[in-house]
Amino acid sequence: MTLMMRAVLLVIAQIIVLLAVSPFIVGLIRKVKARLQLRRGASVFQPYADLAKLFRKQPVVSTTTTWIFTATPYIVFASTLAAGLLVPVFTSTIPLNFAGNIIALVYLFALGTFFLILAGLDAGSAFGGMGSSREAIVASLTEPAMIMSIFAIALTTGSTNLSTIVHKTALLEGIVTDPSPHLMALAALFIVALAETGRVPVDNPATHLELTMIHEAMALEYSGRYLALVEWAAGLKLLVFLTLIANIFAPWGIATNMEPTALGIGLAIYLMKVSGLAVLIGAVESMFAKLRLFRVTDFLGLAFILALLGMIFFYVLRG
Repeated sequence: MTLMMRAVLLVIAQIIVLLAVSPFIVGLIRKVKARLQLRRGASVFQPYADLAKLFRKQPVVSTTTTWIFTATPYIVFASTLAAGLLVPVFTSTIPLNFAGNIIALVYLFALGTFFLILAGLDAGSAFGGMGSSREAIVASLTEPAMIMSIFAIALTTGSTNLSTIVHKTALLEGIVTDPSPHLMALAALFIVALAETGRVPVDNPATHLELTMIHEAMALEYSGRYLALVEWAAGLKLLVFLTLIANIFAPWGIATNMEPTALGIGLAIYLMKVSGLAVLIGAVESMFAKLRLFRVTDFLGLAFILALLGMIFFYVLRG
């Protein structure tokens, strides 16, 4: 098998895994929350049925919207899926290794967020504009914290390429050479993941209360296949962040070669790690309430400070 054919197969395999697993992760979080709240809850496979139902429905589009409103779901979905191809999933070799590093990943997320903000404004509704303004504040605070948290890990490996970071750490059998910077970066990235994916305590994806919603307010005017793409992209984004946390800070079991046995083991361990993180998020959402909007900036500022301290501690410990 040629190198080009392997790369194409890896792209296809990673796309299938990301698209197939992301609705399951959303359903698992909902199931955990329901169980912790002494409810039966829907099946973990309910998001698949919801997506199928939405794809069969005809979208309703306001007459006041422009091309931005109809193009945004496709742009958000495509940019999020492309970001997923920059992250090592079940193997340390990433399909788009040549395309960029952590900077490209952050800006792919920012591209989807930018168009979603425009779509919220384009519909002309009061709630869409309110959600867009709130999302702009959250995005401006989370992106620097996300970059710096990855940089704190990149300093130990000498590269900002996610594949190189994961591969070198995996070859050391997941040994953390600098515990203090790694733990601070881990805490910062976890806070960023909660904020970027609209989870509690920053946002609550289970509510449509106008005074509190952020992400849901921007997607409020969508229906049919447009809403399906937006919701699927949100699940993909959540899975990509969980993949980052799982494989950067705990790359145990990830395949460092293209042998079928190693790939199979890597996929199985990957599914266990992201499922465990999904259970953790479900528990966090059940234990904490949503923060007031003016407290969200303090919460996200904590993530930036932790990431900054992680970089400072690295230089102090190595100095």
